[in-house]
Amino acid sequence: MMDAFTQPALLDDLANVLGPKGLTTDVADIAPWLTDWRGRYHGAALAMVSPANTAELAEIVRLAARTGTPIVPQGGNSGMVGGATPDVRGTALLLSTRRMNAIRSIDAQAGAVVAEAGVVLQTLHEAVAAQGMRFPLTLGGKGSATVGGLVSTNAGGTQVLRHGTMRALVEGIEAVLPDGSIYEGLVTLKKDNRGYDLKHLLIGAEGTLGIVTAATLKLVPALIDRVVVWAGVESPLVARQLLLMLEARAGREMEGFEIVPQRCLTNVLRHVPGTRAPLAAPCPWHVLIEFARDTPSAQAPEDFAQTLMADAFERGLLLDAAISTSESQADAFWKLRDSISEAERAEGPAMQHDISVPVAAMAQFIIDAGAAVEARFPGTQAAAFGHMGDGNVHFHVTAPKGADGRLWSNGPGKEISAFVHDLVVAAGGSISAEHGIGQMKRDELARLSDPARIMAMQAIKRGLDPKGIMNPGKLIAL
Repeated sequence: MMDAFTQPALLDDLANVLGPKGLTTDVADIAPWLTDWRGRYHGAALAMVSPANTAELAEIVRLAARTGTPIVPQGGNSGMVGGATPDVRGTALLLSTRRMNAIRSIDAQAGAVVAEAGVVLQTLHEAVAAQGMRFPLTLGGKGSATVGGLVSTNAGGTQVLRHGTMRALVEGIEAVLPDGSIYEGLVTLKKDNRGYDLKHLLIGAEGTLGIVTAATLKLVPALIDRVVVWAGVESPLVARQLLLMLEARAGREMEGFEIVPQRCLTNVLRHVPGTRAPLAAPCPWHVLIEFARDTPSAQAPEDFAQTLMADAFERGLLLDAAISTSESQADAFWKLRDSISEAERAEGPAMQHDISVPVAAMAQFIIDAGAAVEARFPGTQAAAFGHMGDGNVHFHVTAPKGADGRLWSNGPGKEISAFVHDLVVAAGGSISAEHGIGQMKRDELARLSDPARIMAMQAIKRGLDPKGIMNPGKLIAL
């Protein structure tokens, strides 16, 4: 580990590599990046380094490896688990990838784009749309989330039902490994049997095994048109039956299927300006469905949606439904879904859980887990929403009225989270579906994982990062 005598020399070396635009040591300038998006974790840093290219980043890592200096990589700082926040010791380099924001190439014929780690998701969407293509992953934080962060956390989003997570969309990776060497794996190969797949090892590693500098991402044709349906249903079990019916009939035309309880919708309408109820009256549960067409030969989504919703009404699966008639209305429906977390924060302190269970078990899990939590912890309210087509549940538990947020989160809140995670493991699920482990869930991962998984992860970490400088304190404990 670097001592106080090597700090000035390291900073001088970094200044020579990066210049004034790439090295920040002023505490006030670094401060905004030392707190996570949720405001739960606060840290300190020796300096913030902002390389402009892969060569500069590699030199930073080589200098850090030589001096034993920790590195904490950070993209848009929009993560949910404190994975991009350094600890409080102030010995780490906070490495921002935001200057590495070039889209190196777009090949519409091959259906691929090469984007650097600092490219913001919304910028990527706009760039490929200009070429008649689409990157089929989106999420509420698309205006700040970066390619490097999405790859490193294996992000999911709302279109996983059709297109999969980042792991399914990443076709190649360029990364700097813990010794400063550059892994050049951007070229797409359909067949490659040269041993271990470093690409998939780095996807979801949260910067603990190396720093992703660029990725080759899969593109699909731009949408011709789409329709979004907001529908009311009686229960999660009915929503599951509706999903099964639509999967059998819609196939690839259905891109998303989200479930939302009335309580979450009520909070959005109360706290988020410009939102309005999509249906005439409240319903116990709601589903948000998107049908899309990207080939001219496919049926028009509007006709498709009308037919399927009429059939669902005849089967008694819907209480009410509204079908978007314009892009602005479709966006308004999605805004209701994407604003749930914002509205929950405004409502009061809560413990948020990004979990997954087997798809077939999700509906019953939502019902049973919510009842179990509220019975075990009187005064709390549980609300589950999320991607019903892939088993991803966002399970929020709100504190009793009048509770002190910090005291409750650090006391009963932790007990609640452990209880929820126990329920998830008992159901055969995962305590992290799409946000990663970071520092928030590291101890829970160790507590609940089988010994073989932990042994393998620790061995990989030690093998690639023997000095432990890559995002220490995140994902896996050594």
